[in-house]
Amino acid sequence: MTLDPAKHQEFLRSTERWLFVLLFLMVACFFTWSENVVITRAIKLVGRNGVLFGAFYLYRRVREYGVPGSMTWDNIFVAGLYGVYLFLGFASFLWSTNVGVSALQWFMTTQSFVFCLYFIKIISMIDRYFPGHRIRLFQLLGNTVYYLVLIFVIGMWVDPDTFFRMTHGGEEARLGGYIMNPNELGMLAGVGVACLIFNYYDAHRPKWTTFQLIIIFYCLYATGSRSSLIGALMIIGFHVMQSEQQQIKVLIIAGMLVVSPVAIWKVVLKDGDTERLEEIMSMTGRLPFWTALIAEGLPREPLLGFGFMRIDYKEYFQSTHTYPGKMTHNTFMQVLMNLGFVGMTVVIYQMVFTMRAIMSATKEKKLMMIGILIPITINSLTEFGIFGESNYGILFYQLVIFSVSFGVREYLTTEERMGLRRRKDTEPGLAAPCG
Repeated sequence: MTLDPAKHQEFLRSTERWLFVLLFLMVACFFTWSENVVITRAIKLVGRNGVLFGAFYLYRRVREYGVPGSMTWDNIFVAGLYGVYLFLGFASFLWSTNVGVSALQWFMTTQSFVFCLYFIKIISMIDRYFPGHRIRLFQLLGNTVYYLVLIFVIGMWVDPDTFFRMTHGGEEARLGGYIMNPNELGMLAGVGVACLIFNYYDAHRPKWTTFQLIIIFYCLYATGSRSSLIGALMIIGFHVMQSEQQQIKVLIIAGMLVVSPVAIWKVVLKDGDTERLEEIMSMTGRLPFWTALIAEGLPREPLLGFGFMRIDYKEYFQSTHTYPGKMTHNTFMQVLMNLGFVGMTVVIYQMVFTMRAIMSATKEKKLMMIGILIPITINSLTEFGIFGESNYGILFYQLVIFSVSFGVREYLTTEERMGLRRRKDTEPGLAAPCG
């Protein structure tokens, strides 16, 4: 039994607005909006918990409207193995080299996991009972990224001292400031590209979408993030290959051939600076650091690691020939160090089951999930990543997990059938949300 979206437009519009607000606030809470530690902690803890309660309230509001919560688990190993990963992280408090840090990181990762559970469940319920509605996860994500990026683009002109971060001895200004790591901001821009590009598939506001993408690419360029630029180009190439219109393919490929060399020369190769080229070859010192981690750090705690989000007995790991690091700058190396080979095995299997579920999904969902995974996976190779310290890359990966983890229960209870029947027969003017 389904409901006619035309009869429930006000309810659907209201739900879409709240979904956007919740997602926007959740992602925004990962930023460091103030240099004041107290304010930052209040935003990250109080703000994120408030958004979590907001997601639960919205879920109850949708249920009270008469929409059955008749979802069931599908691809159980996807979310199940992630749950095992979180359980192992919780258990690691027993041997963590700093329980306070491990507990805080675990709490924030679990908190976003629960948020994504309710967020995706709301969308799944609407998908099931309002076929033909316009609420789309990729639009919610794309618009969230656009408005956050717009804050930085405006800020870089209004208050450059705050929104720019000086690197390489003050020679290079990169968008992000103290608010957000430029590479993480670049990854966020990549996710926005991956999501908004879907609007072209059904010609949904193409001019507005083009404007949004121009702003996002401008932000991406200003971050100076090499990996994010490569990810964005890969996303465009991926979608071009999905198009059946040869003319569009030729035009986009021609545009990429013109833009890519300039972008790569400016952002990746840094105008051919020889010192910067040497820096690229060592991945800004990451390769020696990873080598030292495997050779010196891992043998100390190979089985269960140093504890959730810990990479050494001390606060920083430092080898004789590497810089001191508090994190590994590689999400898979991070898992290996903080949860050992046991945690790494769980993570590998979790990702395998996730990819299997994505490849068996509907075409639209499959393309969307792969598009989102491209920038966050690239970011995972050089930064915090999907299993690193709490960041919105983890949030996006958790959204992917739950997007392929819900199925539809075939039979409704008597109470659910009666509630759905009442809503089906309700006139548009009487279809105001309850609560």
